[in-house]
Amino acid sequence: MTFKAEIIFVRILVPFILGIICAYISATKESLLLIASVNVILFFVLLIINAFYKKFKAYQFKGIIGVLFHLFFFAFGGLICILHNQSFKTDYYANEDYEYLKVWIANEPEQTNDILRFETNVTQAYVHGEAVEKSGKLLLALKLNETKPIKLKYGDELLVSAQYLAVEPSYNPAEFDFKAWLASKNVYHQSFVNQDHLIKIGKNKGNSLINYALDVRQRQVAIYRKLIKNDEAFAVASTLVLGYRSDLSKETLNAYSKTGTIHALSVSGMHVGIIYLFLNWALFFLDKKLIGRIVKLVLICSLIWYYSLLTGFSPSVLRSAVMLSVFIIAKSFNRNSNSYNILAFTAICLLIYNPFLVWDVGFQLSFLAVFGLIYLQPKIYSWMYIKNKWLDKLWATVAMSLAAQLATYPLSIYYFHQFPVYFIVANLFILIPLTLMMYLGIGILMLRVYFLAPLFEWIITFTNNGLKWIAELPFSGINSIWITKWQLFALSIILSMLIYSLSKRPNKKLFFTSIILFIAYQSVVLVQKENFSGQQKIIHFTLRKNYAAAFINGNGATLLTDLTKSDKNFEFFVKPALDQLQVSKVDFLAMSSDTVMESFVKKQNQIVFNNYRILVIDSSLNYKNIKNKPSFESVWLHKNPKLKIEQLATEIDFKNLLIDASNKDYRIEEFVNDANKKRLNHFVLKKNKAYLVNLK
Repeated sequence: MTFKAEIIFVRILVPFILGIICAYISATKESLLLIASVNVILFFVLLIINAFYKKFKAYQFKGIIGVLFHLFFFAFGGLICILHNQSFKTDYYANEDYEYLKVWIANEPEQTNDILRFETNVTQAYVHGEAVEKSGKLLLALKLNETKPIKLKYGDELLVSAQYLAVEPSYNPAEFDFKAWLASKNVYHQSFVNQDHLIKIGKNKGNSLINYALDVRQRQVAIYRKLIKNDEAFAVASTLVLGYRSDLSKETLNAYSKTGTIHALSVSGMHVGIIYLFLNWALFFLDKKLIGRIVKLVLICSLIWYYSLLTGFSPSVLRSAVMLSVFIIAKSFNRNSNSYNILAFTAICLLIYNPFLVWDVGFQLSFLAVFGLIYLQPKIYSWMYIKNKWLDKLWATVAMSLAAQLATYPLSIYYFHQFPVYFIVANLFILIPLTLMMYLGIGILMLRVYFLAPLFEWIITFTNNGLKWIAELPFSGINSIWITKWQLFALSIILSMLIYSLSKRPNKKLFFTSIILFIAYQSVVLVQKENFSGQQKIIHFTLRKNYAAAFINGNGATLLTDLTKSDKNFEFFVKPALDQLQVSKVDFLAMSSDTVMESFVKKQNQIVFNNYRILVIDSSLNYKNIKNKPSFESVWLHKNPKLKIEQLATEIDFKNLLIDASNKDYRIEEFVNDANKKRLNHFVLKKNKAYLVNLK
């Protein structure tokens, strides 16, 4: 069977990923047998064709064989995905109800205030005192005892009450989809447990190597804590060198994010690459003979993997270590090996191990960035010829930054909704400090040169202050860029056309076509943005205990809520929707306050927004005193009013009944039952989609 061997893994990768995506979206556990059968049939068909290639004169049917080949890897991707999905297994713990679960902690616990969060692997379930072998992942949120909080780590075995719930989907517009994010980690259920309802029964479960790696990292973090006095510098050092997520201030995170240097705080390919460049330079004397090159290869790979161990085998570092190790080995034994083929082979290996990585943002961006460096950087670098050695190195660095940014641009704005204008300046600024921080940070830990710690701390502080200054420059970033999946797809196609038109044989027609399409795309975006300036909407948000309703008029909004601007519930549930709608000015208003604005009036318990009328009924309002049967578009039940829905419907004329989360659960249930009896349109703003009203 003849296939272009040079890029065989590139040809395999596309159908393989498509198979994973299709199975992830639509497959069920009942489809396992069908997909497995298709795999077996296609495998043996291709095996027979290959064995009797000449006899069958298969070379006359290359097209059909190629289709079968791609179909096999499409089905293989689907099979791998289904087999990896823990919820499809017959012994999945959530298929039945149990009293207790035996679990072990599967990642490093993260603490926020008095809540400890971590993933666990379920091993057994108990019912009537009998243990049953089970499997699956469970996310635990543990409420710690304030006086004597329990200390937990990776590998600890626990016995917990089996009071788990399916992870809830996102309910509000533009809200982060926590359910989809956890599903990409193979987690479908979560449990909130008090420390008193948990018993630690063992330790050192799980992977002993990961357990050892996390212990090593904790010791390295403790060394940094002793040597580095400034808390912010310690947080950056721990995050940058060891991948230990410490408490970075919001100001510092914003500075790195707004300048396009957030990748520096995520231990990944760039950090591993910096280590490789130093080792490759330091061991140059081993390049003369074959045995020396083999020794160099073993040393570099060993040290890179040792660094991975220092970071606690962080997923992003592991991915980068695998990728770089494959590249080094392939290039060492075959200097003519195709870089794209190596990149595709690495991706396939990682996806076979964990097909859900296809949804991981870090996985997507890192492979796109490497592709940009391989394909685009040489082309961008060739745009200019510079004689001066140092200026040429500077231009090569700029070309590298441009290539990575261009390759990841569509996904970056889709996920992070912003574009850093000064990314080239910022990346040039941190290039030397970042390299020094990596070398000093690792040197302090491995060589115990503790006297360098003050210099290490000063460089971190200098870098942070420099990035904050760049982030505060005028027009430092374009924020609130929200694009749909279709817009992402269109932008990716246009960008791919533009990149391809600048290849070895520049295609002027394709280049100008891509430019025209990009202008058309931007025109559509501008029209959408212009439409936002004339919008009139009401959004009643779904919250857990609070209430929030945004009355949006153009680019401004009045937010009726008991939340504050700094409240995490506002930032997580409400703010994304306002950002998506390009709302730049928000006026906060409590339910107890009244106000009169141009398009919004709240007086006592009545709200009028552009002729849309809402009556708020709470325990303080005696609606019986309202005469002449007034008419409202909506009646809003707030904070457990004492009323009967049947009587309310006879005394007030309204179209919709809104029940917010400030009401107690049993009262919500009563309101819903009564509304159903009267066949009233009702919306519960708790564990349901947000209620949206378009007025224009």
